[in-house]
Amino acid sequence: MHNILDSKLPTITTSIFSVMSKMASDYKALNLSQGFPNFQSDPLLIDLVAKAMRDGYNQYAPMAGDIGLREEISKKMKSLYNKVYNPISEITVTAGATQAIFTAIAAVVNKGDEVIIFTPAYDCYAPAIQLFGGVVIPIQLQAPNYQPNWSEVSAKISPKTKLIIINSPHNPSGMVFSENDMLQLQQLAEKHNLLVISDEVYEHIIFDGLPHESAAKYTSLSLRTFITASFGKTFHNTGWKMGYCVAPEILMKEFQKVHQYNVFCVNHPIQKALTTYLQKPEHYLQLSAFYQEKRDFFLNAIKGSRFRIIPAKGTYFQLLDFSEISSESDIAFAERLTKRHKIATIPTSVFNANGEDFKHIRVCFAKTEATLKEAAEILRTI
Repeated sequence: MHNILDSKLPTITTSIFSVMSKMASDYKALNLSQGFPNFQSDPLLIDLVAKAMRDGYNQYAPMAGDIGLREEISKKMKSLYNKVYNPISEITVTAGATQAIFTAIAAVVNKGDEVIIFTPAYDCYAPAIQLFGGVVIPIQLQAPNYQPNWSEVSAKISPKTKLIIINSPHNPSGMVFSENDMLQLQQLAEKHNLLVISDEVYEHIIFDGLPHESAAKYTSLSLRTFITASFGKTFHNTGWKMGYCVAPEILMKEFQKVHQYNVFCVNHPIQKALTTYLQKPEHYLQLSAFYQEKRDFFLNAIKGSRFRIIPAKGTYFQLLDFSEISSESDIAFAERLTKRHKIATIPTSVFNANGEDFKHIRVCFAKTEATLKEAAEILRTI
């Protein structure tokens, strides 16, 4: 077979999340590596899904998603960002945000197109770009603050640049884009006629009173942007794989051409449940306070450790700088923590251009207080 199989992604290996989770399991380590909560989602939401199943919503949903859910998404975008997306032609419900990102890339990236991404980058961006013949142009965010350098972005734009992918609040660094960042992006996108994918899966998890600068807030930017979002991240049920994409009609038409022949539609009873659940905005508006409490609890619990820490501004991840503890690579350090100290984390160099190593590991604090306390006790001994 080997002579007829020419891999489209020859350099892709198993994701670091799978590797570290397997190692956590093998060494019976506390797993702070994968980004999912270890507590239950709201029983009301579970009941709504069960009710939708019993009410018979068990066949295909409409291709773009249940119209009631699209209307609720539209209302949410209007109330939070003062931007109206037409529920009929500008919103699609997807099988998680990763499918939304993949579909947007598939819809617009052609062979030879250059796509700018900021590294450390979530690991689904680059392979999707490469799959469709695009060329990844990484811009390395610098520790410890990981703020974008827009003059560097401007310098990397060429006549072949088609798309910029941004992610705020940013995984893995916990950085958030400022209004100034968004205005600079808007200006560059207009000047060079670029498309944008704005990965906003952590939009409701942002701390210290900072606003979420959605691309939807910026008029001319919103006209060239796919915004992707996640119900799984928002409502503590990542295994449901439910997300959505909003974009102006001209972009959404192309998005749906791919979506239609990729998944066609997504889980119907969950869409029905979310339609009802979203009618109470407090279900997502209280999330920042909920997770800030966890962040603060965790940071308080690791006071006195040898890690250097800049508190995350958003997401449910915290970077720990171990440069004063060890000169090992972050991969070797993370492996040693898992095997010897029984705590699994994520080395961040795997998300950086050329594997640049800032001696930062990422931990997930979307955990119960008992888990965070146990983790902190281990981290304070290192």
